[in-house]
Amino acid sequence: MTQTHYPQFCALARAAEIVGERWTLLIVRELLLGPKRFGDLVERLSGVSPTVLTGRLNALIGSGVVRRATLPAPFNAQTYELTPVGLTLKPAIRELIRWGGHFLFPQRPDDTFEPDWVLLALEAIARQTPTPARTIALRVTQGSKSASFLVQGGPHGTTLARGDGAASATIETHFDTLLLILSTQLPLEQAVSKRLARVEGSLHAVRALPSMFELTARSSVKKKDTRRRSSLS
Repeated sequence: MTQTHYPQFCALARAAEIVGERWTLLIVRELLLGPKRFGDLVERLSGVSPTVLTGRLNALIGSGVVRRATLPAPFNAQTYELTPVGLTLKPAIRELIRWGGHFLFPQRPDDTFEPDWVLLALEAIARQTPTPARTIALRVTQGSKSASFLVQGGPHGTTLARGDGAASATIETHFDTLLLILSTQLPLEQAVSKRLARVEGSLHAVRALPSMFELTARSSVKKKDTRRRSSLS
């Protein structure tokens, strides 16, 4: 069970008991992206000790939020995944991501980043009203790691999916540069000319990206001096 106890007959207090411990929300973030082995979680949650992670996982299992599973042969490895109750945390996680965006910058020197986190981040700011009917392939890179997504607009808003597929254009960049483009603080043409982003296919299609997300008015994205580095060189 959880270590924290609030002596209050309140649903928020009960929720805080389950997800309010350090690392717990980040464990949920990782499992929203798919089942993970224990070693995967240790690697992606930089700074967590195996002892603390074991305790957090056991508490989440005891609360019915996480369960153990076994990969089929030939892997036969134990993984952790969210239960149906755990999956219902996704809307709350999205709103916390939206709120946390106000405090995202400046980036700290010891920050780590996994490109596939971008899926949850972009889902949190995707427009739910009609957006341009475009399909844009997005490749987010960080060092030797990368993740690919398909961004699709339409009458029901913007949707995202992991992986590659047919698209009008492909844009490759780092996440911080992508946020500057989406917030319209960095014009797409300038990002390309300064080699902070690479576009293949229709530049016109990629120009629609800011209108597919709700980021233009957010104060969390602080413009940087793009002269300092060439991200994709």
